Order: sequence, then C-alpha cells, then structure tokens
Amino acid sequence: MDNGTMSPEQTNEGQKRKRTSLACDPCRYRKVRCDGRRPCTTCSQVGTDCIYGSEAVNKSKSDMILDVAIRSETLLQELSAQLSQVRSMRKRSPSHGGSVKSPQTGISPSITSDINRTGERMDHISNATLSPFHASTTESILAWPQFAEFGNLIRGKSVPVFRLEQSRAPLLPRPSTVMPFVSKQEVVRIVQSFERGVNFWYPTMACGLIEDLRARVIVANFDDGHLRSCLSLLVMALGCACELVGSLSFSQPPLPDQIDSQNHWRQLADSYFDCAFKKVQAAHTEFSAEAALCLFFTGLYFSYQQRPLQAWSFISAAATKCRLLLSYEIPTEDPNQMECLRRIFWSCYILESLHHSDFLAELAGLPQTGIADIESSIPLPGNYPTQESKIDQEQSSLYFLACISMRRLLNRVHDLLYARDVGVGFDNNQFPSVVSELAFQLDEWKDLLPFPFQFTIDLEPTRTEEGAFLRQRYLTCKSVIYRPYLTWALSNGDAIEGCPPVVLEGSRLCLQSCWMHAQNLRSLRHTIMVDTWICSLSMASVILITLAASRVRALHPLIAPEVVDIGPHLSKWLTHWSRIPGASISPSISQSIDLIDNVSKLLQFTFRDERNEKQVGR
Repeated sequence: MDNGTMSPEQTNEGQKRKRTSLACDPCRYRKVRCDGRRPCTTCSQVGTDCIYGSEAVNKSKSDMILDVAIRSETLLQELSAQLSQVRSMRKRSPSHGGSVKSPQTGISPSITSDINRTGERMDHISNATLSPFHASTTESILAWPQFAEFGNLIRGKSVPVFRLEQSRAPLLPRPSTVMPFVSKQEVVRIVQSFERGVNFWYPTMACGLIEDLRARVIVANFDDGHLRSCLSLLVMALGCACELVGSLSFSQPPLPDQIDSQNHWRQLADSYFDCAFKKVQAAHTEFSAEAALCLFFTGLYFSYQQRPLQAWSFISAAATKCRLLLSYEIPTEDPNQMECLRRIFWSCYILESLHHSDFLAELAGLPQTGIADIESSIPLPGNYPTQESKIDQEQSSLYFLACISMRRLLNRVHDLLYARDVGVGFDNNQFPSVVSELAFQLDEWKDLLPFPFQFTIDLEPTRTEEGAFLRQRYLTCKSVIYRPYLTWALSNGDAIEGCPPVVLEGSRLCLQSCWMHAQNLRSLRHTIMVDTWICSLSMASVILITLAASRVRALHPLIAPEVVDIGPHLSKWLTHWSRIPGASISPSISQSIDLIDNVSKLLQFTFRDERNEKQVGR
C-alpha cells in the first residue's frame, strides 16, 4: 500500500479489513497481516500451527482488556525488533536519500530502506520502556527553529523545568503540629473519599487494611511507631485532599461558606500530612508492602502539592522497594501481600513513565528505577478486594488495567518515534508504517474499553469522570503518534504542496487531537490530584505546536478559527488548579501559564492579520 496516496486513517481501516478477511486464527489473534496461504507465511516463520475458521469464544470485558494488552505487546515487540534491525543497518551503512529535515534539529537524518515486516526478527524488546532522553518534551519543542523569529518573547523567558523546581523552597515540616481532631462521622467520610478517589485510580490498599486504619484514626492511635500509624495519617491527608478537590466548582465564584469549607479541608490535609511526614522515615528502613505504600502515598501527596521532584523522589523509592521485594518473592509469603506489591509496582509504573505524573516524559534527565525493564515479567493485577461495592471493585480494576495498557503504548510511542539517536520520527521512509501500527493499537484500545469508560472523539460529556480522563490520554497519545507528519510538513514550509497527500492528512490528525485535548480540559479529580503539573507542560506543548503550524501558510486551512480561544481556556483552568494546594505556586506551572498567554497573543495577532488581508482582498 502506498502511504502517499491514502490518509493515515484510511490506512488503518484498510489494515483492519485485511487482518479480518481470510486470515488464520493465529494472525487474527495477534492482529498481524495474513497472506491466506496454508500455512501462511507468518505462521511458517514463527513456527505456529496455522488454523483457519475456529469459532470465537465470547469473553467478558475484563478478558478483552487483558487480550488487548497482550496483543498490543506482541505487535509492538515485533515492531521494536524490526526497528532494532533497521537501526543496526543504519550504523553499518548509512545512506543519504529521501530525508526529511527535522524541525527540531535542522539536521537531515540518514534514511534506510523500508521496514520489512516479514523479515528476520533479530531482537525482541519485551518491555514498554521510555528512553530517558527523547525528543517529545516541551523543552525540545521549544527548540524548534519556527520559534527563532520570536526571540526572547518565547525562548528567552524559558528556564529549564528542573532548575525552576530545584530552586524552589522546600516543604519543611512544622516544628510542632497539633493532631487534628475530627469526629467519627468525619473520619468515615474522609476515608470514603480516599477509597473513591486515590484507591479507585490506584487500587493498592485492601479493604481489610483500610478498615484497620479507619479504626486506628477513630481512637487516635498514632504513637506506637508502627508503619500503620504513618499509613493512617497519609490516608487521612489524601482523603481530605480528595474532599477539597471534589468541592471545587469553577462555573461560578464560590460563596463565603464554600471558601471556608475549602480552607478547612486544605488545612486539615496539610496537618495530617505534616504528622505523617515526620514518621515516613521508618518506611525507608523497612522492607514490606506497607513500607512501599507509605512511600507511594507520600509521593501522591507531593503530586497533589504540585512538587514534581519530591513526588518523583518518593515514587521512585517506592518503585525500587517493590522491585527488590518482587525479585525475592517467597513462596510462603501471604498472596495478598504479593498482590499489593504488584499493584504498587504497576501504579509506580504508570506515574514514573506518563500521563501520567509522567515525570520522565518532561524531566528527561531523571534517573529511572528500572521497573520498566522488568514490567513484562510482572503479572497484571489479579483478584484483590479494594472496594466494598462489587461494581466499584470491577470498575476500579478495569480502569487500572486500561491505564496500564495505555501507559505501555505511550512508552512505545515515545521510544519508537522520539528516542534520541534511534527514534524514527524524523525519517519519512520509516515512520509511516510505525505510525500506522501504533495508531491501529490505539484505536483497538479505545474500542475495547468497558462501557462506563467509553467515550466519543468530540467535546461531549462522558458517562464517568474516568472516561473523560481516558479520553484525554487517548488524545494525547494520538497527537504524539501523528506528530511526525506535522514535523515533516513544518520542515518543508510553504513547499508542502510537493509532499504526498498523507502528510497534510497526518498533520490534520495531529493538530485536531491537540486542540481537542486542550478543549476537553476540565476539572477532573484525577487530573487535579495527580496531573496538574504535567498537564501545564503538555498544554504548553499544544499551543506551541499550534503556533509552529501557524507559521506555515499552507497549513492554515487545517487550523480552525477557534484555536485563538484555546489559550485563555487553558490559562483559566491551570491558574485555578495552581492555587488549590494553597502553598507556594509551582514556578514551572507559572512559567507554562505565562508561555500559554504569550503564545495565545501571537496566535491572535497572526489570525487577525490574516482576516484583515482577506477583507482587503475583497
């Protein structure tokens, strides 16, 4: 198939049709092309029995989600292996034809032959790793030559994120903290907020342990030096933070009693965390699931406080402890303890790598814990009672699995397309087939989401907040997948008419996903609690990409007039969220908001001038 004559979406649909017509069962299951022979070429090469026509077995939604995760990994492993082969060929004999100038570096990378999908598999990359140095960060986008003409208006005001956060005043514990007093009813309410929030998104704490911690808080048993004292205080701190976030409404100014209530929850959360933070050192010296939980929840609270370096430090420590304990798994160990460790492992994996709060995606120099290197050997979450309601239990588990599979795919996208020196995102001979495969996997992930989390690709409300959060993840991933087409277009400037039609279509999909991601930004509890910092950076990337596209007149037909309203929309929400913790505002979030405001003004000038030119032409 010639990618130069068909749109990326048409290519994906064509692949779906080919993979489902006259395909053998192994190729159907693995979602790879089948040539219809008996045996087919793929089965012959991998030594699999080639069987046609067996009937499909009805599966539950949870089974289907697991199947998607497994199939995604299989396909991406094969794709990674083929890319490894191409990379080794590039090192041996670089060629010089048909290159595309990278808008980031201004250097033409060498080009090799197209990926041979049925060629010899020389290497398998089994883990969904994220390169510590990749070309998809906000700071790397800011280095694009399209922004050089703006001088200090954009680049001159940008300070590296790490330097900003490193120079920030530390969050020191108070010399003396009075233990908050709350009634039994308030304790029950706060713990329920923790269960419905943090323990729903990251289902790591069993119901039995939650009940024990609740009882400990009710009788104010915090002085025994036990890790559970620290855990109970962290649960209360996170529960109060969830109450604060859940009480916020930006549709209208808060009333005086609402302001008092929000201040109450904010102060209560900080007081509980201050007490917990004085006990958390014990978690560093113990090696147990509860010690890992203490470190993990401390990291989550720092995420809520919008302190990314401190959050990374504790989540990294929790991940390292999990990796150690899982490496020395004892057969006689309590299975619930091992399941708890695995769930902490997967939660750290989600947070260390993305979305998510995706620290490595923006602070590329942070050392990695190595959990991404062993994730393929860790079982996916199993049975573990974290919610009192069976419905909540099922939905929490499915949501967790959906986040894990999305995290894996996002890691692959970043690594295959943007990893420094080896990513193919700027090689126009290689990336179209890679983009096509990744887009196919993304759409399959979306199609098999459970009913409560399903969403449409528009601005309509979703059934659940979790569905809205997953839609944001989907749009993020889609924009990053199709970004190579936009960089191809940007590197050609107004000479884009000489590029294949697929370049314009891919650019349209990238820009459309960026704008829809920005327009769908709303006050989701999961986003505010964990993702405010990374969200500010990713939204700065969105508006920078829009500005870069606006510098190429040939791309103007792809840019909707509504883009001039995106900046004020983003600035409003991010400014609100940055003030939620109540302490000092994150300097990197403030910088992102300033950048969004400046670029928004440039976009307004750009399209105002264009409208004036059209009026003069009339």
